[in-house]
Amino acid sequence: MITIDFDRLKIRPGDRILDMGCGEGRHMVEACRTDNIVCIGADFGYDNLKTTREKLVFHQALNDLSCARFDLSCMDVTCLPFKPACMDVVICSEVLEHIPDDETAISELVRVLKPGRILAVSVPRFYPEKICWHLSDDYTAADMGHVRIYRKNDLIKKISDNQMTFLGTHFAHSIHTPYWWLKCLVGVNRSDAFLVNLYHRLLVWDMMKKPKLTRFLDRLFNPILGKSRVLYFRKQTSHRT
Repeated sequence: MITIDFDRLKIRPGDRILDMGCGEGRHMVEACRTDNIVCIGADFGYDNLKTTREKLVFHQALNDLSCARFDLSCMDVTCLPFKPACMDVVICSEVLEHIPDDETAISELVRVLKPGRILAVSVPRFYPEKICWHLSDDYTAADMGHVRIYRKNDLIKKISDNQMTFLGTHFAHSIHTPYWWLKCLVGVNRSDAFLVNLYHRLLVWDMMKKPKLTRFLDRLFNPILGKSRVLYFRKQTSHRT
């Protein structure tokens, strides 16, 4: 399930890409399909990194990866162990909504990015997320759960205030939005809800098979129902790190 549009990242041979909050590796696998780059996956959760490594090893066995190398490390987004301006591209997908001190996290993402290069961020879209919060208290009660809902202009300002130029935005994963509404309605911790389980099977089938019909429907309804908002920024060349 790819949220970030890699065509907007302007990746070049030899680039170093940081996927901060890589989760279970969806963007790491995609990044590692790019020739002659170094991909660094980082996450606060060790189990996520184990799953990411398993996926990368699986794709290596299929001869599906073409990066120069990849590395995985457990780290905190508010205190990244990198020198300033050492990354050519930074991806941070569905992370900032979990971080209490998001301003420090943003400043760290910008600090490690080279001037003139791209930062891609995605967060839950305001109104689908707001409905989830209204439908279920358990949705936000989980450990490391969502601590805020971003409005577009507020997030753009927070990031732009760090000497970043806003480039554009789009939505993603519209067919996932009704699933989360339904899950919140019946109880996010329930595992016996027939309709939720049926919808989940549909989403897994869609991610594995990528049929043209659901790809078309997802793009068609993204402007209305897109679950995620994706934003792209370029670091200003005058910024001193």
